[in-house]
Amino acid sequence: MPISAAAVPPRVLTVAGSDSGGGAGIQADLKTMLALGVHGMSVLTAVTAQNSLGVHGAWELPADAVRAQYRSVVDDIGVQAVKTGMLSSAALVGTVAELLAGTGVPVVVDPVGVSKHGDALLAAEALDSVRTTLLPLATVATPNLDEVAQLTGVEVVEESDMRRAAAAVLAFGPRWVVIKGGHLPGEAVDLLTDGDREHWLRAPRHDNRHTHGTGCTLASAIACGLARGQNVPTAVRNAKTYVTGAIEAGFPLGSGIGPVDHGWRSRRA
Repeated sequence: MPISAAAVPPRVLTVAGSDSGGGAGIQADLKTMLALGVHGMSVLTAVTAQNSLGVHGAWELPADAVRAQYRSVVDDIGVQAVKTGMLSSAALVGTVAELLAGTGVPVVVDPVGVSKHGDALLAAEALDSVRTTLLPLATVATPNLDEVAQLTGVEVVEESDMRRAAAAVLAFGPRWVVIKGGHLPGEAVDLLTDGDREHWLRAPRHDNRHTHGTGCTLASAIACGLARGQNVPTAVRNAKTYVTGAIEAGFPLGSGIGPVDHGWRSRRA
């Protein structure tokens, strides 16, 4: 009896750095994609030596290697959404922006500036390239409060500042922005807006310090939703739910900050 062809799942590409500790970066992205039922693919931009205590070294890949990875995936396999993470230098930001401009699918830009431990992951001179070449291509940009300050100079100290932060990021051209308020006290509140419509996304703050990989995971989860044909508010709302569960289930690993649990739903099934 012939075997019928399996349905091809949506395909999502992550363009990001490697986290050798497995909690963030490419590793977190691919785990998220598997958990959410899409086929994850990767373009590696940098290798980091990283664990629960911090980033102990980072080595950027040449632009030609990034370009070759991207073209090999997109030209043969195709993609329904792309997520970007650690790009580290102006040269890589420019290379990736050029590639994205010709792809024509939803793009989620996580403008990674620092690690969970405060280690710099983006050169200062690359900030202008992020502002002028990458953010204008974003369907959704997902900066945290530190990244908002880096990109715009807007300091968010309370919830009411988030509207001003969103407007400052939207001025660079993304269609939507998620201002992640996870660093504020109280409940975990994010603001999703396109400048006209506002969606305030709230979740209880879990008493759990093991939150390594939250930003990568949220951006990847949004990309998964967009690849499935969800509109932006639905994709972001579903991603917030997934990340909240992953934070609640985060576990200790090593001597520092442990990762979120990307497989929390399967462990509860």
